[in-house]
Amino acid sequence: MNHSLAQNWWVIALRGVIAIGFSILALATPVSTLISLILIFAAYMLVDGLFAIVASLRAARHSKRWGALFFGGLVNIVTGVLAAAWPGITALVFVVMTAVWSIVSGGAMLMAAIHLKRDHGRWWLALGGLSSIAFGIILVLAPFAGAVVLTWWIGIYAFVFGVAMLALAFRLREHRNDRPTPGMAQPAQGAI
Repeated sequence: MNHSLAQNWWVIALRGVIAIGFSILALATPVSTLISLILIFAAYMLVDGLFAIVASLRAARHSKRWGALFFGGLVNIVTGVLAAAWPGITALVFVVMTAVWSIVSGGAMLMAAIHLKRDHGRWWLALGGLSSIAFGIILVLAPFAGAVVLTWWIGIYAFVFGVAMLALAFRLREHRNDRPTPGMAQPAQGAI
């Protein structure tokens, strides 16, 4: 997993950039456009889920430890589809859906961080997972906080997550030319 993530550091960086872009949009979105925010969030979840699945499939070529990243991508895609299918849903249901997604995907990221080498940015991946879990817990504790506060929480969360993914990507980039760990299956020439 370490070598594969390092080789595909740019996918993690792109996730971070998209998250930061989403955070800026979420913080600037007024309360009256909560439905638009739900649709934007759904699109973000779909794209982020696809990138996570692509990263996991690339990791599968080199390692057996790709399941947590793949599962996180699936959770993101399902969350995006559900949010897009019911845009008129109440803010409370959106809060609960977002909280569940955040806690589950954060847990998947923590599981993936356990298997990532420390010098490849394990703590940055763990920070992304912990911020996701903390965000979910905050939403569970204050479900009636209102649309404005929800957009602020989403924006702040996406910014912290995006910064953590960018830091992880640049840490991984430093190791992109490292040789794979001995004993790992080598990809066939031209397979990447």
